[in-house]
Formats: sequence, C-alpha cells, structure tokens
Amino acid sequence: MSTVRQSIDELCVDTIRTLAIDAVQKANSGHPGLPLGAAPMAYVLWQRHLKHNPKDPSWPDRDRFVLSAGHGCMLWYCLLYLTGYDLGMDDLKAFRQWGSRTPGHPEYRLTPGVETTSGPLGQGTANAVGMAMAERFLASRFNRPGSEIVDHRTFALVSDGDLMEGISNEASSLAGHLGLGKLTFLYDSNRVSLDGPTSMAFTEDVGRRYEALGWHVQHVEDGNTDLDAIDHALRQAEQETLRPSLIIIRTTIGYGSPHKAGTSEAHGSPLGAEEVAATKKALGWEHEESFFVPPDALSHFRGAVERGARAQSEWRSRFETWAAANPDLAEEWRHAFSGDLPSGWDADLPKWKAGEKEATRVAAGKALNAIAAKCRGSSAATRTSRSRRTRS
Repeated sequence: MSTVRQSIDELCVDTIRTLAIDAVQKANSGHPGLPLGAAPMAYVLWQRHLKHNPKDPSWPDRDRFVLSAGHGCMLWYCLLYLTGYDLGMDDLKAFRQWGSRTPGHPEYRLTPGVETTSGPLGQGTANAVGMAMAERFLASRFNRPGSEIVDHRTFALVSDGDLMEGISNEASSLAGHLGLGKLTFLYDSNRVSLDGPTSMAFTEDVGRRYEALGWHVQHVEDGNTDLDAIDHALRQAEQETLRPSLIIIRTTIGYGSPHKAGTSEAHGSPLGAEEVAATKKALGWEHEESFFVPPDALSHFRGAVERGARAQSEWRSRFETWAAANPDLAEEWRHAFSGDLPSGWDADLPKWKAGEKEATRVAAGKALNAIAAKCRGSSAATRTSRSRRTRS
C-alpha cells in the first residue's frame, strides 16, 4: 500500500478507518474489520449520493441508509460525527459504554441519524425493503403530476452474514417482485465470517441468485481503493428504475492491518494497540494521536450540512406549493407524520362471542382493516369535526 497521500478522498476514507479502530480499541470491544474494509463504499455513498440533512435527521424526504451489518456500527457513528449530526467526539470515545449514544449495535431513536435498529443478521435487509415499499406507497398516495414531494431512495450496506439468512432472501424476493427501483444494496463481500472463511458454509453465486430474484446486479472488483468504480456503480443503480439494485463490492476485511487483514481475527475483537499502530502506518497515516481528525477532512465532510440544508429548502418550497394546491392531502400528510392515532381508532374493532371459532389470521386481518379504515378516514373526520365546531 502506498504511503503517499493521493487526494482529499483518500484522506477522508482513512479518517473513517482510523477513527473506527481507535474507538474499538478504546472500548476493548467491537468489530474493526468492517469499517476498515467498507469505509470507501460508505464514503462514496455519503459524500456523493446520499440526500440527507445532518441538522434535521427526520426530514421526511431524506434518503434512508440502513447498516444491516450492525456489528460494524462504528463505521456509521464515524459518518454521523464527521458529516455534522448531533454526535460528538466524546460519543465516539464512549463506544459500547453504559449509557452512551454509541452502543455496540445501532439503535433507533437513541443515536441521531440512525434509521433503524440492526443486529440480527438479515434484519436490516428486510427493514430496507420495507422503507422502499413505504416510499413507493407515499409517492403513490401524495404525489401529483408536476408536484413530487416524495422522491427518495433507500440504501443498505449488507454483509455476507446478512445474505446467508433466509429473511434477506424472502425480503429480496418481494423487492424484486415489486420492482423497487429506488432500493440499492451495497454488498460488502469480504468472504469472512466470525468463524472463519465463508467458504466453509457459503459458496453460492449471490449475484446470479439476485438476478433470478429480479434485481439489477453489478460487480466492483476493488472495493478497497477504487472509489470511481463504486461511484459509477451507484450512478448506474440510480438510473435503473424498474429493478432494485445489488452492488457486489469485493473488499478485504480489516484492510490495512498487516497481520489481521482478510481473517476472522479482524471481525469481532479489537486489533490490539500494536496492530492499530501498524495499521495506521500501513495506511500512510501520519498522526500518532488517537481519534485525530485532519481539519481538511472534517471540512470536506461537513459540506454535507450545507448540501443537506439546500436540498431540504428546495423540498420545502415544493411542499408548500403542493400543500396550497392540495389542502386535503396536506392535512392527511401532517396527521400521518404526527405519529398520533386518530380519535376513536378502536371504535369499530370486531368482536367475537366466547366459543366462536375463526382462524387467527382472518381475525387479525379484520382487526387491522378496521384500524386502517379509521386511519385513512381520519383527515376527513377531523375536517368534519372542525367544520361543526366552526358552525356552532
């Protein structure tokens, strides 16, 4: 590996890598291998493609990012800190400590910017499919010709372990069937699991399987250094509108570690102080201080704040125009995003007499449909109620 700094991009990628291994080492617990290997794909996604506003993590039309490989969460925490979310350096230093906002797996509503809790392998893939389905539903319900207020993408970083699980195949099959063209999986294909090489139990051709599921599949052979290839693959995925996309990115787990790269030793335990130092040297990192962030890198990352504010401001202008033209839909939107159930949501729940028999799946469907009907009609009910109050 070269010891000559090539670009601001390389500096930023190595900032992610070194921050992550420092945090895992300080905690004496965690997974340094994934951040070292997947930092380039994460950097390209967040720097060049992801639409988000660090100062408003709940902006409705932001792109969604899911780290299905939740064991590598220090990668996500570093990105959140570097791009300007409400997560500080002290939070990184408190990784995996009791009461911290940086637990050993991402937890929704605990860490600003974390979209979903992930940990059990495969779970995040299904969450991402659900988010893409939600985007499709919202766009169908609220968008009007020439006035699109729902137009975002869902990205998930998935691992070998995720794609071994049955839940990921079932969810991916549904995504292919529905043609969720705004869904992209970045597959960190490092071919190493906690127990050793994946070849011991996982030898299928994942790309051909996903093609059979109806996905658009691409390959990036050098995910360790070829940022342009990753960028190109993401652009191709964004142009594919009829199929979800899988980008298989070949990486080395623990990239840069002289003695643990490419092995399961980089998967579930700290590198060790000596190996951390050796890894930084191999990467050409010139700073001995732990948790060091070069000012140039931080400034480059923080450009996400301005980009995000601009994107949200443009969206807000479109939303205001749309809301003025569609007041009934706007009221429905605001109610839906309030998170509150309408008054009387349980008024028409079905009832059964003791001893009456009905399949639980049928009974559950009747109950859910009754609730859904109330939720769909809540805006009209609210308007009627307000109108009556006004007349009185």
